[in-house]
Amino acid sequence: MKNIVLTSALLAALSAFAGNPVRSGSAGASELLVNPWARTAGWGEGNTANVRGFEGLYGNVAGIARIDGMQVGFANTQWLMGSGITLNAGSLVTPTSNGGVLGIHITSMNYGDIEVTTEDQPDGGLGSYRPSATVIGLAYAKKFTQSIFGGINIKLYNSAVNNLSATGVCFDAGVQYIPANVKDFSFGITMRNIGPSFSYRGDGLSIVLPVPTGLYTNSFQNRSEDFELPTQLAIGASKGFDLIEGHKITFAGNFISNSFKKDQFTVGAEYAFKELFALRASWAQFDNRFDGLRSEAITGPAAGFTFNLPLGDGKLDLSYAYRMTNSSFGGIHTVGTAIVL
Repeated sequence: MKNIVLTSALLAALSAFAGNPVRSGSAGASELLVNPWARTAGWGEGNTANVRGFEGLYGNVAGIARIDGMQVGFANTQWLMGSGITLNAGSLVTPTSNGGVLGIHITSMNYGDIEVTTEDQPDGGLGSYRPSATVIGLAYAKKFTQSIFGGINIKLYNSAVNNLSATGVCFDAGVQYIPANVKDFSFGITMRNIGPSFSYRGDGLSIVLPVPTGLYTNSFQNRSEDFELPTQLAIGASKGFDLIEGHKITFAGNFISNSFKKDQFTVGAEYAFKELFALRASWAQFDNRFDGLRSEAITGPAAGFTFNLPLGDGKLDLSYAYRMTNSSFGGIHTVGTAIVL
């Protein structure tokens, strides 16, 4: 089984520079690239190797297998402050009778009210509409050996305007390797958003044109071109170090190869005091060698913290994360809570 993990790592490394910035903007369903959870947001998505619990439903699905009991999580994100976009997410992960872990999750993105405009009335005055996007997922992960965790996450994606919608299915797959002879070291690989192309459908694609005789008009249906999904490959490693009793620091590094935009490198660290408090910070750097330009709204630093409060036989987690953006926006704020039983 170790050979399988090492082979997977080698294949991933061979494709490590597969990012294609020339194709930026040509994929659809970009909402699948938005991380809704507070802990992993503070890591800047740099914790592919050591993410565990329900936040693995985005970071690395193998991480959900590393729980002892049920977890319920919720999060709210104010995305690109000033844009009016909000993101809400909910999840449930629970062990199953066969030694695996089952997870369900839903993420909804709301773009606010947008004024309706037409060619005849470009200034609006026709009311407004509310675009939305929803991702619903079902995941399963399992501990295969003392060192190897793996899982798969099947996701249903839907994007809708008032008279157009697109629906498709994709999946994530991930592995985490935690060697027994190296304390607090972990290695992780995950592939995200693997699936077929699909397109928008609906009355919004119709157009009224005169018929060839020119005596009257008729409604004609346009066809929408299929769009591909924004596939990602993420490879990461992490190592924890015990300081004085009750104090621990963990370092992590991550590489994300994007099929439709620039690749991303992330490094981060987390300080934890027992299981009561954690403070994390990270830096993400996009590969700008192709054009020498910074073309992403999200810039380098991110940070966050978590408080763990006793709750009966379990605990209540409260987390916050901030991701810095360019000057056009006011950053990204994520607040999350979880009940761990």
